[in-house]
Amino acid sequence: MKRICGLGPVFLALACAGGAARAEVRQAVPDGFLLAYASPVKGDAKHAWEALVGVSHWWSGEHTWSGKSANLGLAPTADGCFCERWSGGSAAHGRVLMALPERMLRLDTALGPLQEFALNGVLTFWIRTAEDGSTRLELEYRVNGASTSGLDELAPKVDDMLGEQFARLVRWTDHGDPEPPPAPPAPGNADDAALRGRSAILEQWKQSMLEQQAGQRPTPPASGEASKPDAPKRDAAAKERPPRPSSTSEPAGR
Repeated sequence: MKRICGLGPVFLALACAGGAARAEVRQAVPDGFLLAYASPVKGDAKHAWEALVGVSHWWSGEHTWSGKSANLGLAPTADGCFCERWSGGSAAHGRVLMALPERMLRLDTALGPLQEFALNGVLTFWIRTAEDGSTRLELEYRVNGASTSGLDELAPKVDDMLGEQFARLVRWTDHGDPEPPPAPPAPGNADDAALRGRSAILEQWKQSMLEQQAGQRPTPPASGEASKPDAPKRDAAAKERPPRPSSTSEPAGR
């Protein structure tokens, strides 16, 4: 495996799986630990079994030797190999101890770097069907070794890694996609910046149009000037015109 630590606490990983997922480090002592995970899943037991044994679809490539989950394979029968094969080599991740289709799958496996420590590990998947027909997926991983192995210190790291795989299995079973849903956009992201940019352009265009329209209108009177600036001009024109004779005036000389 390329790394043993997961992307974060297993509780966060399982929260992305949906439903009432549960994770627990049941035991962690220097010579052993026990991890357990459980979550309801969609579909019946047959569907859950098919999802489980299709390990190349849900196991993360980050936790393989070759870096590609497509190189994984699992033969769901006694002594079947949970193996990885690529052009540069091959690796046995585990061996099937018991296979009860649609009910249980148990493997003998010291996952990843745990192989180097001469440890014994048993990984068990349970598929439970309730009376109401709902399906529940459970996983237990028990690892034992010498008292000098310091397994109590390794347990949280293995918990992160295996919890991530379980969350991916649940998502694959439920949605056909093991990847977690995208995080909601944070405030001030690129989309918000683009929206603000468009708003600024529209506001600038609006202001330009208003200024253009204002330049085509007569200039309004300044503050303090007469409200009727044409009145003095009319008075002056009236003084320059000769008076019109009244219609009632008598002709001269009479």
